[in-house]
Amino acid sequence: MFHIGATVFAGFVAFLGILIAWLEVTPIERQREICRMAEAAPGKEEEFRSTNQTAFVVGYTGETGKVLVEELVNRNIFQKVVLIGRRELNYEGEKYNKLEQKVVDYEKLEDHADLFKGHSVGFCCLGTTRGKSGVEGFKRVDHDYVMTTAKLAKEGGCGHFVLQSSQGANKNSSFLYPRVKGEVEAECADVGFDKLSIFRPGVLMVDRKESRPGEWFARKVLAPLKYIAPTVMTCPVETVAKAMVNIVLSPSEKPSEIFENKAVHLLAKGKLC
Repeated sequence: MFHIGATVFAGFVAFLGILIAWLEVTPIERQREICRMAEAAPGKEEEFRSTNQTAFVVGYTGETGKVLVEELVNRNIFQKVVLIGRRELNYEGEKYNKLEQKVVDYEKLEDHADLFKGHSVGFCCLGTTRGKSGVEGFKRVDHDYVMTTAKLAKEGGCGHFVLQSSQGANKNSSFLYPRVKGEVEAECADVGFDKLSIFRPGVLMVDRKESRPGEWFARKVLAPLKYIAPTVMTCPVETVAKAMVNIVLSPSEKPSEIFENKAVHLLAKGKLC
């Protein structure tokens, strides 16, 4: 009986390995186009910089948001980047001179509508978990705060809204997390931005300072995949941040587009093509 069980398990592992390997090498729709966009982005930085555009970032104290701010600062493509959030972070050094931090109460975000005016690009990395904030707290952050941000951005003249969502987002899901993420995606599409870029990364590979046992376990289990099949289920936060900036520099012709996990990797690096 033990040998039969071991054989079945070994067969399952082998099948899973073959499936993951197949997913890793199988091209996605528009793969070459996405790769060309990624490869073209660095060459467009100087031209974009000369247009003197400004941007805002919400969710900049989170793991992706913090890395996104560093990406924006290092590439220096905006005349000004306004960080809108609940608290200030300590930025030291001349390279951070173009950052402005504005502390707000998200429960009264409409009172801060002026902060969203005049920006050509808005980056939204807001998010929490049910475990950290409870069901209602999760809905309030991941839905209400995001949608208020999107509407204020649109009213303020933002043309390109860049939203961090999640792999598996589905407004028809019976599970809370993917359902809320999917609902937000659909509602953001209805806001009417000139351009909407939605990113659905897989399990974010980052060492969080806060305790999220479920994510910690998933990262440990999936850690080998970032070497064996990096584009299938995992995504470093640095990859998400770079892809977000690249889509601003080298946008597609589609007014609204969703980038699944593999597309996020391609848009960040290009060379994977």
